[in-house]
Amino acid sequence: MSDDAEVTVDRNDEKNRYEIHVGDTLAGFTEFRPDAHGRLVLPHTEIDPAFGGRGLGSALVGRALDDIATRGESVVPVCPFVVKYLKSHDVPGLDVQWRPTADDAGSASVDI
Repeated sequence: MSDDAEVTVDRNDEKNRYEIHVGDTLAGFTEFRPDAHGRLVLPHTEIDPAFGGRGLGSALVGRALDDIATRGESVVPVCPFVVKYLKSHDVPGLDVQWRPTADDAGSASVDI
């Protein structure tokens, strides 16, 4: 596979994930699942190690979040990679619903 192969990101509703392909090869995905409020929980992102170091994780998550914003859907970032991405990138129009943390509640426990 050449380094100039086309990189595409598509939403796969049957598998509840966004997939990134390099040419015809699946290089990774970020999963989503609707919660009881209709928001998309993003629990996990994975890039095949054979495609590591190319910035595909950021490309995948960025394009997925752009698509989610365009669709008018809300997200609940749980995946550490998605959380990190959102803390350093603005996604215009994206409704982000952060999960509460123990820090948000002081010393009280928080059910997530």
